[in-house]
Amino acid sequence: MALRDKLAARVQPYLEPGEQVRHVFMGQTGPSPWFALLTYWIMLISGKYFIFAVTDRAILVVRASKWMPSKPKALEARLPRATMIGPVKGLWGESHALGQRVWIHKRFHNDVLAADQELAGGGPA
Repeated sequence: MALRDKLAARVQPYLEPGEQVRHVFMGQTGPSPWFALLTYWIMLISGKYFIFAVTDRAILVVRASKWMPSKPKALEARLPRATMIGPVKGLWGESHALGQRVWIHKRFHNDVLAADQELAGGGPA
């Protein structure tokens, strides 16, 4: 099973009845992930990990475990679906649209782009 499928399945308990996940990605707060090259301790102490589930109704921000960032722990916030997430660029794209600075790895940039395009009227991606 692909990572995105696992993430979508793991956030199901946080959805409202009938709500459907359209896009899902992971992100983290704290200093730039480039600092992880110096020491993982910095990221472990100061960073928080999140799973973002873009649904047909809202954007769910689910706090994740520091030891297993793909495992959700608790619902942190439920944002309006009208929130644009991107643009993000570079290896670690930076987004402030979710209420705080969030670093999103390049592997999820297409998910962010698809969610924003869907919102802008580009249709489902």
